[in-house]
Amino acid sequence: MLSERRKLAAARRFFKKAIATNGIPEKVVIDKSAANLAGLQAINTIMKFTETGVMIENRQIKYLNNILEQDHRFIKRITKHMLGFKAFHSAAAIIAGIEVAHMIRKNQFAMTTAPHFKSLRHLQHNCV
Repeated sequence: MLSERRKLAAARRFFKKAIATNGIPEKVVIDKSAANLAGLQAINTIMKFTETGVMIENRQIKYLNNILEQDHRFIKRITKHMLGFKAFHSAAAIIAGIEVAHMIRKNQFAMTTAPHFKSLRHLQHNCV
């Protein structure tokens, strides 16, 4: 989740979209962000009164996030030498491009029979 600031409303929207797309998880591993914690607690409160009453377990253990951080380490390595981003949309576009290049390198990006320009344009519209 790439955002300019961590806000409670954004965290709630993120969790609602994730649950609508993937179903209700048993556990969620998040960092020490207060907005993420408050968003997850708000979702738990909503689910307690409207859904099946199933509570999502929150896990804020630093070392559980290491697998995710290891995968994003390559982005940090590339962007460390940059002077920063002036605009959020340019940061999102550059990071999306770096992630696509990394996915291609790891053979996680399925190339289609469509021309490369069309498949990358489709990916650009979905990432940004």
